[in-house]
Amino acid sequence: MWTDLVATPLFGVTLTLVVYLLAQHLYRRVKNVWANPVLVSIVTIILLLKGSGIEYHDYARGGDILLFLLGPTVVALAVPLYQRRKVVWQHKRPIILAIFAGSLASILSACGLAWILGGSREVILSLAPKSVTTPIAISIVEKIGGMAPLTAAIVVLTGCLGAVCGPEFCRLIGVTSPVATGLAVGTAAHGIGTARMFEVDRLAGAVAGLAIGLNGLMTTFLLPILMAFTNF
Repeated sequence: MWTDLVATPLFGVTLTLVVYLLAQHLYRRVKNVWANPVLVSIVTIILLLKGSGIEYHDYARGGDILLFLLGPTVVALAVPLYQRRKVVWQHKRPIILAIFAGSLASILSACGLAWILGGSREVILSLAPKSVTTPIAISIVEKIGGMAPLTAAIVVLTGCLGAVCGPEFCRLIGVTSPVATGLAVGTAAHGIGTARMFEVDRLAGAVAGLAIGLNGLMTTFLLPILMAFTNF
């Protein structure tokens, strides 16, 4: 019976939701950025699967359902953005320039570092959309010939690091504007960073949500151009 349950999508969905709810409860109790619910959930699920001997592909049957729901979740970020559209529109020019700079820097830094370290072309292309939200990143990497599982892992890792370190780093270098902080974290750390920004400031969260969509669009256009003019 246990084997039959593990083989169903219900197992992956239930395990993910239960672990995440417990991780959220832990985060509210300790109030520490390193107890980020997404990061804690990832580590916990890995340990549970390893400890119980459950194969990843069995868990992924339910995980794929949650992955599909990421798309509508990103679209739902339009609601807080619409509520603060006047403030966002006042900063439209710096927002566009910042997204362009952030997208370009993200691609070049990831691909350049992998190239310097001797990574294969497939690995380099898999790292290119690291700061783009998972559904868009996987779609991009499938078109350019990268490895989708590696891309998904790097995207999640980037989001967790950005959520943990992003707001604190902005404060450290003197960036206090909610718009600037939201743009930086949203561009670099996509959905996970955006969730963190909503905890810090609602306007910053709304701008971070805008950055997710614009960065995905900018990366989609920039990456083929960069591939045509480089050896990646």
